[in-house]
Amino acid sequence: MLGVPSGAGPLRAVRRSSNPMTAQRVRAILGPTNTGKTHLAIERLLAHSSGIIGFPLRLLARENYERMVAAKGAASVALITGEEKIVPPNARWFSCTVEAMPLDQMAEFVAVDEIQLCADPDRGHVFTDRLLHARGLVETMFLGAETIRPLLRRLVPGVEIESRPRLSQLTHLGGSKLTRLPPRSAIVAFSATEVYAIAELIRRRRGGCAVVMGQLSPRTRNAQVALYQDREVDYLVATDAIGMGLNMDVNHVAFAGLSKFDGARARPLSPAEIAQIAGRAGRGMRDGTFGTTGTCPALPDEIAEAVETHRFDPIERLFWRNSDLDFAGPDALLASLNRPPPTHGLTAGNEASDVMTLSSLASVPDIRALVRSSRATRLLWDACQIPDFRKLGDETHTRLCARIFTHVIRDGHVPEAWMESQIAAFARPEGDIDSLMHRLSGIRVCSYIAARRDWVRDAARWQERARVVEDQLSDALHERLTARFVDRRAASLIRRLDESSGDDELLSAVTSRGEVVVEGHPVGRVAGLDLLPDPDCDHPDRRLLLRAARRALRSEIPRRVRVLTAADDGEFDFSADGRFLVWDDAPIARLRGGEDMLRPRIEVLDNAFLDGVQRERVRARLAAWLDRQVQDVMAPLFAARAAVEQDPALRGVMHRLMEQGGVVADVGPLSPVLRARLKTLGVRVGRHAVLMPALLRPHAMRLRAILLAVRAGRPIPAIPSAGAVSVPVDDPRDLLLAPLGWIVAGPVRLRLDIAEKMSAELRWRARNGPVPLPDGLSSRLGVRPEAVAAILKALDIPVRAARPLKDSEYGPVAPPMLAVTQDARRRQRQQQQRTRPVPVEMDRPAGPATGFAVADRSRPAPRPGGERRPATHVPDGPFAALAVLKQRRS
Repeated sequence: MLGVPSGAGPLRAVRRSSNPMTAQRVRAILGPTNTGKTHLAIERLLAHSSGIIGFPLRLLARENYERMVAAKGAASVALITGEEKIVPPNARWFSCTVEAMPLDQMAEFVAVDEIQLCADPDRGHVFTDRLLHARGLVETMFLGAETIRPLLRRLVPGVEIESRPRLSQLTHLGGSKLTRLPPRSAIVAFSATEVYAIAELIRRRRGGCAVVMGQLSPRTRNAQVALYQDREVDYLVATDAIGMGLNMDVNHVAFAGLSKFDGARARPLSPAEIAQIAGRAGRGMRDGTFGTTGTCPALPDEIAEAVETHRFDPIERLFWRNSDLDFAGPDALLASLNRPPPTHGLTAGNEASDVMTLSSLASVPDIRALVRSSRATRLLWDACQIPDFRKLGDETHTRLCARIFTHVIRDGHVPEAWMESQIAAFARPEGDIDSLMHRLSGIRVCSYIAARRDWVRDAARWQERARVVEDQLSDALHERLTARFVDRRAASLIRRLDESSGDDELLSAVTSRGEVVVEGHPVGRVAGLDLLPDPDCDHPDRRLLLRAARRALRSEIPRRVRVLTAADDGEFDFSADGRFLVWDDAPIARLRGGEDMLRPRIEVLDNAFLDGVQRERVRARLAAWLDRQVQDVMAPLFAARAAVEQDPALRGVMHRLMEQGGVVADVGPLSPVLRARLKTLGVRVGRHAVLMPALLRPHAMRLRAILLAVRAGRPIPAIPSAGAVSVPVDDPRDLLLAPLGWIVAGPVRLRLDIAEKMSAELRWRARNGPVPLPDGLSSRLGVRPEAVAAILKALDIPVRAARPLKDSEYGPVAPPMLAVTQDARRRQRQQQQRTRPVPVEMDRPAGPATGFAVADRSRPAPRPGGERRPATHVPDGPFAALAVLKQRRS
């Protein structure tokens, strides 16, 4: 609860005043929103020589303070809230929050706004106390809803009740989509999370919105409302904070929910609460509408009718708390605060934070030791009434109240160093929205403490210091909210679209940089021969907006067609996936497979801006460019085909190479003469394929991949980087990699020319028998050493793996050996057949059927001296390899 305590005071004395000139008149002005109740009360207040009016919100007190200043001057008007006190010495008219109404100030006129809040379980006891006790010397006025009429008559004898009708009609429209809400709508949600989510959607779809929440400072809230009032945005997203006296040009109120969290539980809104919020729609004599939106369920018909007709069940009870307090001690004070209501129609409300704080501090021995008088008890109660704006949910606020009480009771004031440290801690205008709102709550607590002249020295200085920080934080918060939830360009453009009857009324043009501008706002750019919309341009009127943008391209596209047909070849390229032809960084045509792989079909992309003649001009220019690209890149292939035009033996081979793009898996047996002829033409006949190595270079590889993929109607395979010899096997079933010249060799794909070269080299090395694998083979293949054997096996090159020595063997471990291939064995047999046999020696036994000498190898030859040692023979060991080398040298 804010302000001074609600105990007995001069306002009660005013009610009991025996001044014979006092003719006390108590009036109640009841009715729905937009009836002019507050306007009437301000007029009556200023008509008296002095007056006090209490409002439910600090914002409303500030707003009406400024109206009163405009009428009476700043020297005669005071503002009193929990955080602000502007009280000139000769002030006669006071604008206050209800909790902060000065109970020691006598006035001819006293008014309380929104008196139906007596039924609020949290703050209602304050309003009920003002209803029962606050009286002006001449006139008292209560403003509120019709629902409080029966209890007013019962609790305030002699009250004059006047009903006022609403100045405009309120109509229920049912449910609407968020993106279809009409301009000048307020969307009401009941949590910060919902407010942020809805505001973000409105920004993306409708250009932006203002945001109003109870946690905002008056300065921030006013700045956000000004955004809406000045028509910078056409939508307002708010909590139920807009239900109390905020007068704005709202045509429609849409509920995004029908329940709210009241601090203890989520409860449904009452019909009267729905009416209080929906009543913000319409102003003056202008009618308003209300309904639901988003995922909110539809309003029941009976509630909608009650809101339209302003008929609600009367309030059955008002919340009350004893204000005649006993300050003999903490226990006596708690007992008096918990006293039961004295009459029917009054009931105890929720346990307030000030009572809970008092109960907690009364049990602390150090605090009880300081409370030795009624003055100390009253000071403790005042400290417990410091508002918990931050809502931290822990003991932080209780400790703060204890600290303030301890400083004031011991030192007579709050230390200046502590005040400076507290204010400085919050004086940081950086951070996100939630951080700034948290600091604003903290600085409001500092402002409340600084406003107590009996607690701080030089209160005016500290109030000014806190106000400056609050203004800085408020401005920063307004900037963050605006930056996050307002797109001024989109909001202005959407408003222009709403006001125009068609796209022909919108001004559009194309800048020299290709940006398409509608009504001065860029909405996209010309890419190639089409319009590329701005990705941020996302709202329901997007089609109309793009129609207006396309109107600007009616003259731009023919000009770009002329530029394209005259462009250099270097300005064209293939798209990354190879399916499109690109100009001006945009696809303009699609490639389709044709009868000839080297001559794919070109289809100009569908475009509403191109006629038949323009389309054909674009296609012909692209076809000429593509033909030159194929001729230049595949020049070796075309040259070889031209060279064999008169050679029937090779025309078939070259025809197949042309069909397959330079690589053919099998062309059948070719004589050595034909092989030599093909070699002179740059064609290599290998064991695995017939290929043209020049077409395996990176530039040619990319073009061949595009042409093969277009013909097959498949995506382009991942082409290895330039200089790569092998790549891991990703999908052995990909049919495009083999025609490109990459064959599967065990765990890798090997470039075909490298595979042929490696295969020929290794077979030549092993032509006369097993030899060790050459050094550096793994680095040449770009693989790990352990993968070499599998690769060679896949290339049909036999390798004998190294085997460990047996226990009975000695010498170095045998390395992996290239074994003799089938071709080498065949050549050896042919050579042996041509070798003359050796005559039989008479002193050696002859073989039974050969007639040739047979060496006796059954046992080793004797060593000198007649001794023999068991011989160990390793056929594939290093000594065998040395024997082969020795034989070659001899």
